[in-house]
Amino acid sequence: MPTPPPLGIHKRSLLRNNVYESIRDAIIDGTFAPGERLRDAELEAWLGVSRTPIREAVLRLEHAGLIQSEPGRATIVTPFDPVSTKNAQQVVAAMHELATRLAVPSLNDGELATMTAANTDFAAALKANDADAALAADDQFHAVMVTAANNTMIPSVLEQAMPLLRRVEYQRFSTDAAKHSVSTHAQIIALAIAGDTDGAALATRENWLSLAAH
Repeated sequence: MPTPPPLGIHKRSLLRNNVYESIRDAIIDGTFAPGERLRDAELEAWLGVSRTPIREAVLRLEHAGLIQSEPGRATIVTPFDPVSTKNAQQVVAAMHELATRLAVPSLNDGELATMTAANTDFAAALKANDADAALAADDQFHAVMVTAANNTMIPSVLEQAMPLLRRVEYQRFSTDAAKHSVSTHAQIIALAIAGDTDGAALATRENWLSLAAH
């Protein structure tokens, strides 16, 4: 497994969540390719932490569907599986649709302004071919509805389903195909401003289901 150069920002006191996020992000952006074997010693050298937080992160990633491992045998990045990805996509789309239905009736001007600004950043990131920035802006856009929905089960379910879908998102945000999402985001904002809860919810659902085209 060819690991990236050591991450200077990582110290031995690195929080477990940071270890998880670092490995997860390396899988999402293709640094660790589908089917690639992951070795604890190389991950330790890369992250500068002990084996314990790495094994905990691997267990979390296995639970999220991004890693496959067997005790005493190889630990590998899960190969791309269209069926599992579609299952995750359907759950994510349903959760964001629900969040939008719950959030739209109570959205305030500040929240709508945050969504508009996030979509502007999203468009700029796509234009600059910066998939990482596009993912961050897209997260910020959708986080407004998820937070405003005020239902703690929604982020909990999304945390489980999203990692598997991230690889598809990252690939899509690296192409021109993602530019369609800019106009879809704008449509969601317009429908929310108009108080059209059903329209905004359905547009949000279709926005997530459109990843299937990629």
